[in-house]
Amino acid sequence: MKNHSLTIREEHLLQLKRHLLRDDACERVAYLLCNQALIGHDPWDRCAHSKYLVAKVIPVPDAEILQSTPDKVTWGTASFVRLLKEAAAHKQVLAIVHNHSGGMASFSSQDDENEPDLVQLAVNRNGPGTQLISMILTSDETLIGRVWLYPAKRAYESLGMIQVIGTQYRLHYAGRGGGASIPALHRQALAFGNALNGDLRKLRVGIVGCGGTGSAVAMLLARLGVGQLVVIDNDIVDQTNLNRLHGARQADADAMRPKVEVVTREITEMGLGVRLVPIEAWVGDPGCRDALRACDVIFGCTDDHDGRLFLNRFSYYYLIPVIDVGLAIEVDHGSPPSVKALDGRVTVLGPHHACLLCREVINPEIARAESIRRDDPAEYERRKAESYVAGEGNPNPAVVTFTTELACMGVNELIHRLQGFRGSEGAAANRVRKFHLSEDRRPAHKPGPACGICAGDGIWGKGDTEPFLGRVG
Repeated sequence: MKNHSLTIREEHLLQLKRHLLRDDACERVAYLLCNQALIGHDPWDRCAHSKYLVAKVIPVPDAEILQSTPDKVTWGTASFVRLLKEAAAHKQVLAIVHNHSGGMASFSSQDDENEPDLVQLAVNRNGPGTQLISMILTSDETLIGRVWLYPAKRAYESLGMIQVIGTQYRLHYAGRGGGASIPALHRQALAFGNALNGDLRKLRVGIVGCGGTGSAVAMLLARLGVGQLVVIDNDIVDQTNLNRLHGARQADADAMRPKVEVVTREITEMGLGVRLVPIEAWVGDPGCRDALRACDVIFGCTDDHDGRLFLNRFSYYYLIPVIDVGLAIEVDHGSPPSVKALDGRVTVLGPHHACLLCREVINPEIARAESIRRDDPAEYERRKAESYVAGEGNPNPAVVTFTTELACMGVNELIHRLQGFRGSEGAAANRVRKFHLSEDRRPAHKPGPACGICAGDGIWGKGDTEPFLGRVG
């Protein structure tokens, strides 16, 4: 068994719609060039998982179409062979997309008859093991797809999930909108519809950091009905964070229990059918890669700069939205202290959004110090003594009511992008809540002109590279 899924950016889908869905209702065709994320072990289904990340849309011009009717399209194969060569040169997978203007969300007998010949041509050109993706876009903008693997046996496997990312997140999978929600989610369906419950049940969400904010995010997502969660943290419960960690108890602090164990226990005891994978590690550990790449969305709830630096790059490489949350409390030295600033921030990472470096959320020097401290503690202590790295300061102020409200802000951003309850302008790439002023702001940031992450699409959807994320070390 192997899972297959595909992620396409909103602007690429718009290109397809403009080319394929026209007033004459005739079928047309386009190609996609896709990079890959090859997941050796999907943590939930315990099998291999191939993700295809759309890098480019190539419409087949009308001049190359041989026949186009409401139920059939044929075209010359010259462009197909040319793109097979390009795909092989860049280790990409080629996809063919055509439309069913009648709204039929299934492959026709004509598709079943013709596509194996194209697959055989692809194998003849690029060699054994060559894959070919076939997709349909219907008139009501539903996407379905399959991956051809063995042309001689006419064998294919379905794309279990097609995800569209942009200002909205759209999920396409078999049976979407059908089936009944569990009774615990009935009132949620009354508010937002049954489709959202189904989308949440299919969703695979990562949570990096299980402290005051991350533990709250985990509990909220579980109670919303998210079907698959992975929680990543390498810290333990102690006395200083006991009052902020949702689900934590004094016995957990006494036992120095890992935070991921506490979150897993509490969500399991809810009995809502969440499949939860705990990973006790730093997010950049190679052992986390399969789980992270298998996610549809990730919440960044870590307070270390090096962890944010990793997620900042990862999001754009793999087209996986990261909802990064952070709380900053600034007080004076009075007794009692007076609050000078109390800001909660929710920042969404991904194509067309400024990254955390350009927003100056990440301090590269602190990230470098954190990396040295983690990988070589003795060297870190030596450099700290010589003032070459930043030492630890006093712990940052934190209050459970604000970390919990910040978690709600982040989760509500996800709900909006799935369901759209705030309207067409409701998505916020960067939302800052001034708790002490009782107001929300949306600070705008432009990508730095030299930023290799967010200023251009060079790494967007790049997927697997050697070295990982294009970085050495």
